[in-house]
Amino acid sequence: MPVSEIGAGTQLAVIGLMLALVYLIIYLIKGLFLFYQRQTMIVMSRYIEFDLKNEIYDHYQRMALGFYKRNRTGDLMNRISEDVNRVRMYLGPAVMYTINLWVLAVFCIFFMLRENVELTLWTLSPMPFMMVCIFYVSKTINRRSDKVQQQQSKLSAFIQEAMSGIRVLKAYGLEGHSREAFDKECDVYKRRQIGLVKVDSLFMPVIVLLVGLGYIAAIYVGGLKVIAGEIGIGTIFQFVFYINLLTWPFAAVGWVSSLIQKAEASQARINEFLDSQPAIRNEAAASTPIGGEIAFRHVTFTYPDTGIQALSDVSFTVKQGQTLGIIGRTGSGKSTLAALICRQYDATTGQVLIDGRDIRQHNLHQLRASIGYVPQDVFLFSETIAHNIAFGQAGEDREAITQAAKTADIYQNIMAFPAGFDTMLGERGINLSGGQKQRISIARAIIGQPRILVFDDCLSAVDTETEEHILTALKTVMKGKTSVVIAHRISSVKQADQIIVLDHGRIVEQGNHEQLLAKGGAYTALYRRQLMEEAGG
Repeated sequence: MPVSEIGAGTQLAVIGLMLALVYLIIYLIKGLFLFYQRQTMIVMSRYIEFDLKNEIYDHYQRMALGFYKRNRTGDLMNRISEDVNRVRMYLGPAVMYTINLWVLAVFCIFFMLRENVELTLWTLSPMPFMMVCIFYVSKTINRRSDKVQQQQSKLSAFIQEAMSGIRVLKAYGLEGHSREAFDKECDVYKRRQIGLVKVDSLFMPVIVLLVGLGYIAAIYVGGLKVIAGEIGIGTIFQFVFYINLLTWPFAAVGWVSSLIQKAEASQARINEFLDSQPAIRNEAAASTPIGGEIAFRHVTFTYPDTGIQALSDVSFTVKQGQTLGIIGRTGSGKSTLAALICRQYDATTGQVLIDGRDIRQHNLHQLRASIGYVPQDVFLFSETIAHNIAFGQAGEDREAITQAAKTADIYQNIMAFPAGFDTMLGERGINLSGGQKQRISIARAIIGQPRILVFDDCLSAVDTETEEHILTALKTVMKGKTSVVIAHRISSVKQADQIIVLDHGRIVEQGNHEQLLAKGGAYTALYRRQLMEEAGG
């Protein structure tokens, strides 16, 4: 073999090796930058997801009770989970692929135009059809995505209600009916989801088809120009290479557009809540000590969501350290009074005064921290009994927890459990009786030694004897504190310094136990009826 041929072969081998090395370095650099790009965009989207979820949850916490009456729990959960995830997908993968598309598009089109303008225009001729397709299909995806999310919220709410009310479902033997209702809701979700998937599945093939037409145009028109001697065959290969680079970014246009439209629909749903303002606001930044005097001055309250007037021209005063008893039939407005004292709502007209100042002039957080509230509908968390009693306190002082449990007459019941105060409760305290839950709720209210105690019919689930034990034990706790005791049974309020009788939102009688009995009115009639029930019971 001639030396010149050996030398040429060696040169070619060296050139090939150098090219291979250059390509290797280029692809290593490409991989490194791709890694950092994905790391930056996706990690950033996760941080944004974290912040957005916290912002929504914080907003939920600041909303008043009326907000939760207007919106179902499942819908609230869906917006903080599914909707936020769709927004994250836009801020991460969608933005990343959009950047890739624009960078590659500018790069490729620039070099294609530099090679041959006419061939470039033929190759990119399907692009206007792609833009029109994306526009119309995106609108359809947006509309259908919003309907899918609405139905997803309904499903979440349905499941949440079914799980919370499983006792009632089983008691009435309606498991089959509930399953049928769930099947119907699932069927609606399935049809809406399939409708969305059909549009999604059509998107990608159309984009790939239009990109393929660009291939055909490049090869056909380029071939004619090669035959005419206008360009070399290498130009066609270059255009095929550029189109090949653009294939995935353009193919991803459909997917990215779908993500953007879904994110737009979800962000609109999130903004709907974030734009809503809490009805109860903390208008006083400064904190002032709470003494405990409570006064209502011609208070009228109408529930904003239903338009039902719960209270009408209610006026009374409870001095610091006194006990107010509130009694009346169901729906007379007793719990509404408690809600106004805790400032869960603001009076429609009139004033609620704490220590002679309008309740809205007190720091909201300090006000609520100064009130021990036992609601009629007891809620316990899926935590230990000790944690539920110490809820809202700094740490778990076992001595204070034990004393609160003894005062609420629940200590013996707790110690009967194998784990005692460390017993884990099921959801909403499902492994406790109604009376046990109420007494744990009482222990929770009194452990912090609040200035005001509000008991909203919290002894309804215990027998008369247990009620007597609890009231006797509470006398020590209530000493020096302002207490509001709401009840159906007169035995719960007869020791109060002042008792008001409510009927249809109005005070019909007011005084202490002896004064009201002397009047011989509604209070006396209720007292006699309850005595007869106890005697006949």
